[in-house]
Amino acid sequence: MSPTPSRPGGPTPVLRFRSVFISDVHLGFRGCSADYLLDFLHSIQTDNLYLVGDIIDLWSLKRAFFWPQEHNNVIRTILGKAKAGTRVIYIPGNHDSVFRDYAGMVFGNVEIHREIVHENVDGRRFLVLHGDEFDSVIKASPLLEALGNRAYAFILRLNRYVNFFRRRFGFPYWSIAAFLKHKVKNAVNYISNFERALADEAKRRNLDGVICGHIHRAEIADIGGITYCNDGDWVESCTVLTEDDQGRMALLRWTEQQQVVAHTEVVPLPIGQAA
Repeated sequence: MSPTPSRPGGPTPVLRFRSVFISDVHLGFRGCSADYLLDFLHSIQTDNLYLVGDIIDLWSLKRAFFWPQEHNNVIRTILGKAKAGTRVIYIPGNHDSVFRDYAGMVFGNVEIHREIVHENVDGRRFLVLHGDEFDSVIKASPLLEALGNRAYAFILRLNRYVNFFRRRFGFPYWSIAAFLKHKVKNAVNYISNFERALADEAKRRNLDGVICGHIHRAEIADIGGITYCNDGDWVESCTVLTEDDQGRMALLRWTEQQQVVAHTEVVPLPIGQAA
């Protein structure tokens, strides 16, 4: 039931970016959309590639080992880009927090940092971090977090079957979890509080914006004069945050169909229309 991106009309042109931000890939978890991510990585050239946490899901691997060839291919593709001259910065999240012990070190041309400040070509400065440090649920109740993770894992398993049948009948990819996040009041409030906390932290540090992941909710928004960017994930939304050579930021969704879903300005990318 692993999705295979369709390629009508021949090969995809290589897209050029200055910076690309991905997070919450969750390699080692059955809900990971590694095929879509591989298709994206093979379709781009970028100077900077930021891995903004939860790239490898060590929590899931501890429960049950799952590591298909596609997950190996993601790692090999990223290391290949690092070897070829792309600057690759790895900022571990809570699911791969063991790598935080190696912050400040470089392995296979991959830099490891707890957090970093990224400067856009237009001079704007963004705090880049995973974001779990601002998750009040994790800080307050590990038990609640564990129960939430089980329910979330069930929803993602269900999502695989739903999208298998949607593809069979010609419908595009659809995320159950993302739909529920928009509809459940507590989830909406939690997301809003999380976004505000990250924006406040960027403002406290006299920065122009923040780039994070963690909550699996892709977004570009102005919050009190701070540009808040969440690059989403590769288990629900299959989204990535990009910066072009003029410093414009855009969120792309990359499944059977590719589209710009949010941007700071009009972004002329040859992959569909802005939502």
